[in-house]
Amino acid sequence: MTETIRERIKALRKKEKLTLDQVAEQAGLSKSYLWELENRDLPRPSAEKLGGLARVFNVTIDYLQGGEQLESAEDKAFFREYQSMSPEARARLRRMAKALDE
Repeated sequence: MTETIRERIKALRKKEKLTLDQVAEQAGLSKSYLWELENRDLPRPSAEKLGGLARVFNVTIDYLQGGEQLESAEDKAFFREYQSMSPEARARLRRMAKALDE
C-alpha cells in the first residue's frame, strides 16, 4: 500500500517524537498549515515547503512524495548537503552526475 504525503509526514513526526509546533518552526511553516498537511487532502505542497520538511526529518523530498527511503547514512548525508546547496551548485552537480553516468 502506498503512503500519502500526509501519512508520511505524520508518521515521521511521531517517530521523531516532535510536536506540530517544533516541526513547523524548524521547517519554516505555520502550525496550522502543517496540521492541514497531516489531516486534509490539500493540493500538493510546494517544493520549498517539502524541502523544509525533508530537512527536518532527514529524508529526501522524493521520499515524502512516496519514493523509497535511502538506506545508507552516506546517501542521506549526500542528500542533506545537496539540499543545502545553491540552485546553481545543484545544477552543476546534476550535470556532473549525468556525465559520470554516461
